[in-house]
Amino acid sequence: MIELKSADEIGRMAVAGQFVGELLAELSGVAAVGVNLMDVEHHARRRIKERGAESCYWDYAPSFGSGPFRNVLCLSVNDAVLHGLPHDYVLRDGDLLSIDMAVGIGGWVADSALSFVVGTPDPADLKLIEATEVALEAGINAAQPGGRLGDISAAIAEVAHSYGYSVNGEFGGHGIGRTMHEAPHVANVGRARRGIKLEPGLTIAIEPWFCRSTDKIKYDKDGWTIRSADGSRTAHSEHTVAVTPSGPQVLTRRPTPGAPADSAPTGATAA
Repeated sequence: MIELKSADEIGRMAVAGQFVGELLAELSGVAAVGVNLMDVEHHARRRIKERGAESCYWDYAPSFGSGPFRNVLCLSVNDAVLHGLPHDYVLRDGDLLSIDMAVGIGGWVADSALSFVVGTPDPADLKLIEATEVALEAGINAAQPGGRLGDISAAIAEVAHSYGYSVNGEFGGHGIGRTMHEAPHVANVGRARRGIKLEPGLTIAIEPWFCRSTDKIKYDKDGWTIRSADGSRTAHSEHTVAVTPSGPQVLTRRPTPGAPADSAPTGATAA
């Protein structure tokens, strides 16, 4: 069942979204060459506790995955793209890191992810990351009231294909609000003008992720970490978005570097 949110409820989700955006920006500065992934995880745990927020990942036990997830971040390195289990790994120069997090504040949830290169970037990695960010922006801009869910999926896939990447249709975005995963599923590939109508009050997480040279995936023995099947690099971008009468509203926007956190705009384009 899809629950449409009121303007007040979207505002309460935006409180969680602002914290998620600010913490992701902070963590992208914490992660550096020589830093252990567990240090990034523990930094996030401290900040979430200080804020009085609640991690949506801790003790999460979906049908996929192996047992409850006992961390507050998904940290995916290089060929890992989704659900990366934080572990004892020291970041190396040139590593491509994806950070995904979701928290609840006051009973309302927000979810976001970003990818970046630690240290010296490979141009091919920067292209891959750019593709997910451009696809995210396209998906957000397609989340117009009166449109269809397939408009978002088709926009994401069009960008992926324009960059030369194929798209895995197994994992994608999702509804979000009172809990992290709600209806509907938001696929990263689909047909425009198909699917449910996008009505004001719909809140969804849009999350394109691509592998450099395949659309096939495999799981680590930890039961969580999803990697490209051929070992190629991967990237992942995500925002929580509300469909409003005036268009899409990004609830998890990250603050502009050098600007006060509360000065970040709330328009449609992705960070």
